[in-house]
Amino acid sequence: MIVLSKHVALVAGVFSSLAFTVTAAPSTPQADPCAKFAGQTFVVPSDALACLKSFPFNETLRQNVLNNVARVFDFFTFEDFYLKSPPPFQESTTNIRADLAKINSTKFATDYDFNRALYDFTTQLNDGHTRFFPNCYNTFQNLLPAPVVTLEENGVQNVFVAPDSVEFVSLLGSEFTGFFDKLGFDWQRLAGAKVLEIEGMDAYAWADHIASTQSGNYLDHGVRVNSVFSSYRISGTDFSQRFGDIAGPAFPDQNFLTMTLIPVNSTKAETVKVPYLADYLGLPFTDQASFWEANCAANDETNGVDLKSAGLEAARATRKLARAVIVDKGPASGVGLPGPFVPTLPQTAGSTGVIKSYILPGNKTGVMFVGSFEGDFVQFQTDTQAAIAEFKSAGVTRLILDLTNNGGGFVCLGFFLHQFLAGAQIGYPGFQSTSRANPLAQKILQADIAQGLTDQITFYSPDNWAFLNDTEMPLNFDYNDPSVPFKINGVTDQNSIRFHDICPLSVQPPEEPPFDLKNVAIVGNANCASTCAMFSTLMFERHQTKVAIFGGKPGLQMEYKGMAGNQVLEWTDLDTEIKTAGVKDDPLAPPDLLVQVNMRHNWRTAWSFLDENVPIAYKSELPQLRFPYTSDTYNNPQNLWIFAESKLFD
Repeated sequence: MIVLSKHVALVAGVFSSLAFTVTAAPSTPQADPCAKFAGQTFVVPSDALACLKSFPFNETLRQNVLNNVARVFDFFTFEDFYLKSPPPFQESTTNIRADLAKINSTKFATDYDFNRALYDFTTQLNDGHTRFFPNCYNTFQNLLPAPVVTLEENGVQNVFVAPDSVEFVSLLGSEFTGFFDKLGFDWQRLAGAKVLEIEGMDAYAWADHIASTQSGNYLDHGVRVNSVFSSYRISGTDFSQRFGDIAGPAFPDQNFLTMTLIPVNSTKAETVKVPYLADYLGLPFTDQASFWEANCAANDETNGVDLKSAGLEAARATRKLARAVIVDKGPASGVGLPGPFVPTLPQTAGSTGVIKSYILPGNKTGVMFVGSFEGDFVQFQTDTQAAIAEFKSAGVTRLILDLTNNGGGFVCLGFFLHQFLAGAQIGYPGFQSTSRANPLAQKILQADIAQGLTDQITFYSPDNWAFLNDTEMPLNFDYNDPSVPFKINGVTDQNSIRFHDICPLSVQPPEEPPFDLKNVAIVGNANCASTCAMFSTLMFERHQTKVAIFGGKPGLQMEYKGMAGNQVLEWTDLDTEIKTAGVKDDPLAPPDLLVQVNMRHNWRTAWSFLDENVPIAYKSELPQLRFPYTSDTYNNPQNLWIFAESKLFD
């Protein structure tokens, strides 16, 4: 049986007599459901699902994975909040340990069914930092040649097939579009159609349904609704467009989506079964066995390593960099933005990375489209400096920050951008932070201190953090002893003392703000998570920065930010901390995984500047302004910025 209590020793015998190789047992070559489409990029969803469901349920793998997941949850900072999530986040209420027990006692027909149940459970926590990803079964993304958007037309908002869907979908290439041509399905005529119903439900009701069951990532339901629609973003360092969660779900479990719609230049409603086509995102394979070996069986990157024994300690010259980022599965979820909608204004200096900067016509307003806080850590800083220097040189006095679909990144880059805009005179540019002081966490920290481990190889080492007076903690300081009790929903948990981040910056922020902060504004679609959410919260709480959010369901409240933690650890990060500290043999330690899965989790909490007894994740904060998308702005950043300029500044 699986251990489900927070701090109980690993059940003996889980790994005993594990004398088999975890590989598929293929049937006859003619019946091999994976071989049927080997080498293909796009696959009929039912064929893809048949391959995924061809691997039998394995109890040993269930116990291995659930024991790992249960012990990772011991480090999850928000676990007890879920027992009764505060308003307006009540939808994200559950008993995590009871849910794990249910998954452990359920009879599953296939390994896919077990992994899907665990995936769905963590997704519906609506915390993009804390999710279970089974690589084996996250190898496809279903794509619909009719992505949907919410637009205002003649003062009324409705759901539409994206007007640019022909240009957008065509970017996937003829292998994708040719599938529909062979079916004789005219997907192009659906572009711009008004969508009345989806799967027999009102179109916005279907958006609510997908937001509740599939979207995840954000505590606020209104923010999740916005993620079901197609929208522009920066993917890597390029403009792109998301399919959205309705048109780009993570699993190939649906062959068609039934829509009732009114095509452009028509007044007659018709019901259309729109085919999905699954995009294969995994590694190459030839049959069932090689599919498992490539995508499912554990490899050298599945689990963490002891950085001391791996000889990596001396190779590190700088501290490890904390990250807070959500995962939007599948590269196909970000296809290039069609050319007609890419900004035509000249880019300023500092626009080759994740930030794209422009000066709007009239030379009064600069725009920084901050696509993420990922990428090159130093370049982000130098690009910020270069863009703002050019703004100042051109006489720009106002600044718009576009945070649309910014999934986060390096924690210190969010703090850097805040301090660069507000000036170094504001002092510490982040939040008070804590981590969970469970018994194993206490042992990790004690072991790091005893071995003199530093911030170059571990996150638990005290020199990663500063006291609240911004003095760096000495290497022998145990910030978990004594632990600090925190009670929520009738449960008392133990946390570390509160501390500050230490950020190794290459560019020093100016002493004074480069612009009057009354002339700085944020725009976006509220799909702003992790470090992005921390940055926008800092600007809002400390400087009352004006925030304008676009889109969403009409009449439904929407926060201005998505999920805000303080730092995320992937499973390999946590396992590396455990192994490097030398406590992997402790009975509380999560076991190494036998399959390629990742149980990531929110490892640190950021506490609100306005109320330091409330995590910013649970601090409800609404935007001062809310605008619907229109056919001119939903996928056209430049048009949106020009519109925002006219509304945000006097």
